[in-house]
Amino acid sequence: MVFNSAQLIDDLQSRLERTTVIVKKLQQLSEAQLNFKKSAESWSVLECLEHLNLYGDFYLPELESQMLKNSHKLAQPTFKSGVIGNYFAKMMLVKEGKMTKMKTFKDKDPANSDLKTTTIDRFLKQQEKMIWLLEQARKVDLTSVTIGITLTRFLRIRLGDGFRFNVYHIERHVLQAEKAHAPLS
Repeated sequence: MVFNSAQLIDDLQSRLERTTVIVKKLQQLSEAQLNFKKSAESWSVLECLEHLNLYGDFYLPELESQMLKNSHKLAQPTFKSGVIGNYFAKMMLVKEGKMTKMKTFKDKDPANSDLKTTTIDRFLKQQEKMIWLLEQARKVDLTSVTIGITLTRFLRIRLGDGFRFNVYHIERHVLQAEKAHAPLS
């Protein structure tokens, strides 16, 4: 799959701006509403966002360090997605408001955590960092620069796919969080 690099970055930044607006609206809810769970197996708003924070703890430094280390690999007009990276990115994509249910890794599962509203503050800081990183990515080659992934340290994906995976993953769980809060009364 081939993308115009600038258009891809614009699209990903736009998606993050939309998710930021949604989370800022959720921030208005009470802590009880943010911790509400529709069932024992479901996640609360704060658990959805903490899951993203746990991934952000790995991916934000990884994206930044690889872009700095490879800053000599200058941006190209197009980005060619890799087979594995494209698979992971598409797996995260929400299609027509519907998500394929997936199992999460134990170390990224925040279920039954004692979470406070600071979880939202941390998430919003990570969103700002991701938008900034996308802006910096305009200067480097999205195809030749690669990043590690949480699945295994032996597998790497292209930088553009890493951004796609992360942004689609954020969209997925912000949508889940938006549906998760306690009914307003």
